[in-house]
Amino acid sequence: MSDRAEVVAGIDIATAAVRVVCVDAHGRVRARGSAELPPPRRGAGGRSEQDATAWWPAVAAALRQATVALPAGGGEVVAVAVAATSGTLVLADGRGEPLGPALMYDDRRAAGLNARAQEAGAPRWQALGLSVAPTAALGRIAWLSGAEGHADALGHRAHGNRHAAHEAARHVLHTPDLVGWRLTGGPVATDWSHALKSGYDARAGEWPGEVFDALGVPARWLPSVRAPATPIGTVCADAAAETGLPTGCAVRLGMTDGCAGQLATGAVRPGQFVGILGTTYVLKGVTRDLIADPSGALYSHRHPDGWWLPGGASNTGGEALAHVPSDQLSALDRAAADRGPASVVAYPLRREGERFPFVSGAARGFVLGTPADDADRHRATLEGVAFLERLALERVAELGVAVEGPLWAAGGGSRSPLWTRIRATVLGRPLRVADHAETAFGAALLAASGTLHPDLTASAAAMVRAGRDVEPDAREHAALDASYAAFTAALRERGWLR
Repeated sequence: MSDRAEVVAGIDIATAAVRVVCVDAHGRVRARGSAELPPPRRGAGGRSEQDATAWWPAVAAALRQATVALPAGGGEVVAVAVAATSGTLVLADGRGEPLGPALMYDDRRAAGLNARAQEAGAPRWQALGLSVAPTAALGRIAWLSGAEGHADALGHRAHGNRHAAHEAARHVLHTPDLVGWRLTGGPVATDWSHALKSGYDARAGEWPGEVFDALGVPARWLPSVRAPATPIGTVCADAAAETGLPTGCAVRLGMTDGCAGQLATGAVRPGQFVGILGTTYVLKGVTRDLIADPSGALYSHRHPDGWWLPGGASNTGGEALAHVPSDQLSALDRAAADRGPASVVAYPLRREGERFPFVSGAARGFVLGTPADDADRHRATLEGVAFLERLALERVAELGVAVEGPLWAAGGGSRSPLWTRIRATVLGRPLRVADHAETAFGAALLAASGTLHPDLTASAAAMVRAGRDVEPDAREHAALDASYAAFTAALRERGWLR
């Protein structure tokens, strides 16, 4: 193990802001920094874009804020890793300068190309248990290589005077690839987590050549791919001057924000799973072998150590409470706790369609019965999300995966003691609420892997706190079990659940 004074920096490049945490070998956060990003521009045709030239200045500012805030004697940053949104990318020239706006993770302009990609690579996707979604980055790469996308990118260049050699080169860069270029002073490999939605096959260890050939994507545009936590260079003098990082600081590959958030809970070994209750509900875990879900609801990233990270994201979650003013949530929780299990059963879906733990474009929210009052309605909403979580774990079990020990809990919804207790009771197992379940902390664990500690498992063991366990309430188990039976029966009656 390295000296205690050494720290690592984890960088989270989200949609609206960049966040940085500096963490020591024992998981203590020594400093933080943040900087805002311009909001995405969304328009006709499903376009969703962001100014990619804003990424590096924001990262540099957040790093500078954090490094300046490190306490005297708090140590030097010895490694850094970047996590970002999954599927956001930009076309850049030979100097790593964006040739146009970044195409965001939710950009739908290439939905038709993604449908073609699904067909062209059908055997590969089937082996991976993966489907090419309408918003997959793969289609956007093909769109950029086409006449319309190529002209659009070149028309948005930030700079007009470039050397011809740089003008001829083209690079598809995920967000961390561009930042890694700035940190090290040259092009870097990408990690197989950020590359997943761009089509990278982590099972075969290759880009899908047959798919890119069918879509006309030049192979030379794609970066090389390595495992997360792999060292890809060191901080150059220019980056050191802008960020406060020392020259020679190691730069290691990160993972997508969702994967980094999972790692931050400590769920890094086979059998460990985490339920992340944010705007939507996400279940993620670790398995030794690749799990192929024929429905496509569950898909897998690759673990840095070669295992797999199956996961699925629902369209239901904390968003079910979006209509409730935040200053009223605590009072409603107290009233719902006092009344006990709800008298009605709710599926609190506020959108059209569901994607996990079952896939149905026809799915719509419902309430079976009439709530007695606001507390009853609120309680039914909390229970409905918990029922969906149980259904997700049952789906994982159907696919042959054993979830061991307590289920880790993260996300804003896990800060509600009532909701966490309801979830534990519905599941019939303890929930372990994580202390530092944030993306930047997960990126810091990857930066520490091979730097402060031998690998990711050792980093998590030394740096992640145990959290607190919330036990099921045996007094409410029978009532919630009956409501869950009614919930699943209603889904089957509507034809959404087989």
